[in-house]
Amino acid sequence: MPQTDVLIIGSGIAGLSVAIKVAQRFPKRRVVLITKQESAESNTRYAQGGIAVVSDFVNDSFENHVQDTLDAGDGLCDRQVVEHVVQQAPERLRELIELGAEFDRDGSGELILGREGGHRANRIIHFKDITGLNISTALLKKAATLPNVEILSHHLAIDLITQKDSSGSTRCLGVTVLSLNSHQLEAYSARVTVLATGGIGQLYQTTTNPVIATGDGIAMVSRAGGSVSNMEFIQFHPTAFYDTSTSPAFLISEAVRGQGAYLRNAAGERFMFRYHIDGELACRDVVSRAIATEIESSKDNFVYLDCTHIEPHIISNHFPNIYQTCLSRGIDMTKQYIPVAPAAHYLCGGIDVDLMARTTIANLYACGECSNTGLHGANRLASNSLLEATVYAHNCFEDIQREFENPNPSSAPVPNPRPSWFVEDKPEMVKARTDLQALMSRYVGIVRSDEGLEYAYRRILEMQSQFTEDEDAIHTPAWYEFRNMITCSLLIVRQSMSRKENRGGFYNKSLESNEVFG
Repeated sequence: MPQTDVLIIGSGIAGLSVAIKVAQRFPKRRVVLITKQESAESNTRYAQGGIAVVSDFVNDSFENHVQDTLDAGDGLCDRQVVEHVVQQAPERLRELIELGAEFDRDGSGELILGREGGHRANRIIHFKDITGLNISTALLKKAATLPNVEILSHHLAIDLITQKDSSGSTRCLGVTVLSLNSHQLEAYSARVTVLATGGIGQLYQTTTNPVIATGDGIAMVSRAGGSVSNMEFIQFHPTAFYDTSTSPAFLISEAVRGQGAYLRNAAGERFMFRYHIDGELACRDVVSRAIATEIESSKDNFVYLDCTHIEPHIISNHFPNIYQTCLSRGIDMTKQYIPVAPAAHYLCGGIDVDLMARTTIANLYACGECSNTGLHGANRLASNSLLEATVYAHNCFEDIQREFENPNPSSAPVPNPRPSWFVEDKPEMVKARTDLQALMSRYVGIVRSDEGLEYAYRRILEMQSQFTEDEDAIHTPAWYEFRNMITCSLLIVRQSMSRKENRGGFYNKSLESNEVFG
């Protein structure tokens, strides 16, 4: 049975940051990081805009960043958490730079600060329009130099291995893991386990998230009886390139609007100032609902992003990846409007954690998008996600450090996995996944209703009963992912049905409030 000191599920900025810090501090401790595709595949690598950090203390302040975050979260943020994360940002940025992450600088070597929706000042640190990829590459390169870090790609985490103590409390002993190459199921024993499994974008037809974003960590915690909340708060990015032939949807960074791009409807009219005083730079929930409203009133399935008034050299220098991708799809963004529509982008809730990233299950941590820290409230402020991930990865490391300094760690035997036979997918599995995505998009999307939520709940329960039998067998990865998608979908629908007021990214048109735009 494989044993390790620290078991990390997920190879994005959160998981890699924990792995590197623990491995450097404890060179004799074994750190195993598991990821279900290549190690470079994570939500982090798709983050374009940047990381929000106050660095210009003449024109900005911690309090400004705190207030912008609280405003975006629509009254549901934890102020203590927000202040902690914002104040930690400069130090965490310094560490990323020391690890090799690059960020755009001007001729004098000063960091270039961008601006995005909801921010009152320029504070977005970025590298072109591939900030996440740049950070991910630097962290992977560093991890590869550490002999006590082992990265296992093509391994899928199946379930937490837990045990209840005499008081009824649950603690994590490790994780059951399926090798996607050998189809062998193994129990990985770990002193501490860290979930950094990303979000749930693949529950929807159109998402900016990669195919791995099926809510695996959240589903595992829910099945183990851990606390999961705020799942109703799903952020839809307003501007994904509209193209039904590709998935995931290609994100047009909010930084493009920060650079001055306009949103126009089918008639060519700028419309955002009808919905919010900040126009195109309103928070994402407002912009997404505005676009959805414009789409509903037109015959098109998209609106347009207009960059044609921005100097071409600014486009090519600041957004080279976006520019080239649009060109490859037949759009020269310096001369033509880009067709865009909202896409599922970020989960603001998730696994409940405290300030040290501890979940309600002992010996189990969660950080990154899969966690619910209290930072985002009802709607995430742009570019706070990479910041949250690196701050909570550091907090997680500090708590693990205290655990490892304990001379008398608790231990318990980990049982071997029981299943021993392999079950192929039913032929209907692919259709079921597509049907679930269509159901969630139609009834549990940007705008919801009581009737739609009730219908979605019944249908998802039917899907669950049809495709989740034989749980003691070894299944294909598609089956396990679908089980996780069902679990997360039910959490989203139940918590949506329980919420009785519209806040941030959650809008139920059946509620009494007529306040659609904030």
